[in-house]
Amino acid sequence: MAHIHEIFQANPTTFSFEFFPPKNKLGAEKLFEHIQELESLRPAFVSITYGAGGSTRELTRQIVHQTREQTGLCTIPHLTCVNQSEVEIDTILEDYVSKKIRNILALRGDAPSDCEHDWGTGRFKHASELVARIRHFKDSNGVPGGFGIGIAGFPEGHPDTPNRLVEMDFLKAKVDAGADFLVTQMFFDNHDFYDFRDRCELAGITIPILAGIMPVQSVAGMKRMADLARGMHFPAPLLRAIRRTDGSNDAIRRIGVHWATEQSRELLDNAVRGIHFYTLNSSSATMDIYRTLGARDSGQLGSGATLPF
Repeated sequence: MAHIHEIFQANPTTFSFEFFPPKNKLGAEKLFEHIQELESLRPAFVSITYGAGGSTRELTRQIVHQTREQTGLCTIPHLTCVNQSEVEIDTILEDYVSKKIRNILALRGDAPSDCEHDWGTGRFKHASELVARIRHFKDSNGVPGGFGIGIAGFPEGHPDTPNRLVEMDFLKAKVDAGADFLVTQMFFDNHDFYDFRDRCELAGITIPILAGIMPVQSVAGMKRMADLARGMHFPAPLLRAIRRTDGSNDAIRRIGVHWATEQSRELLDNAVRGIHFYTLNSSSATMDIYRTLGARDSGQLGSGATLPF
C-alpha cells in the first residue's frame, strides 16, 4: 500500500473518498458494494471514519482490512483521541503495521453522546498529542511505524475554538507534531477555503491541503450537518436554489450534486491540491459529479484531457 508521500508525488491533484462504518452486517455489505463501484474512479485513497467516542473502532478496522485486501484501493483509517489509552493506540497501530496500512487520519474526535466526556482527563486531550504518538510509534520489534499522518482543518472555524488566531496555533501544533497532510471539514463556499488556505500559508503551514466536499442530499441532512459542525455556513444562493424546488429529496439531491460539481470545478481551476469527497456511503452522487465534469476517472479529472479541437 502506498505511503501518502508517494501518493502526492505521483498525483499533482488527489481525489479521495470518505466512508463511515454502518451499524449492521447488511449495511456493511451495501457499503462494500459502493466502495467497489467507486474503485472504477481510481481515487488516490479512501478513508474510513471512527464513530463518536470510538464507538465503531472494531468495525472501522474490519472495513479497512476488507477494503485493503479485496480492492486495489489505498485505505486510510481514522483514529481519534476519545477514550483511548497509550496501550490501546499502540495496539491499533501494531495491527495496522502488520496489515501494511501505512497512513492514518489522526483526529481529536467527537465525544460520545450517551455520557459526559471530560477532555481534561484523557491521555490524549488534543489531536497534536495523538499525531506525536503516531509519529514516534515503534512496533514490537522496535521498528518505526513510518505512518503518513493526516489531520483535520476547519475553513469555517473549529466549533470549539471561536478565537480564529488561537485556532491556527492549534493547527500549526498538529503540523509541527508530525502531520503530513490536511483534510478540511466540508464547506459550501469556496471563498472560505481560499481564505483558510491563505491563512495556513501565513502560519507557515505548507503541507498539502485537501478540500472536503459533500453534496447536499436533503433538508434533514443539512440540519444534521449544521448540528454536528456548529456554525456551518450554507450560502444564500444555495438556499435559494433549494427553495425553488418542490422540496423532495430527489430535487434537493440534484441541487446538491450541481453545487458540489461547481465547487469542484472552481477548486480545480484554482490549484487545489486535492478534493476529498464525503460520500455518505453512497456511490451515486460522486459518480454524478465525475460525469458532469466530463471525467471517467480521477486521472482524467486531475490532469485534464487533450482538447478535441
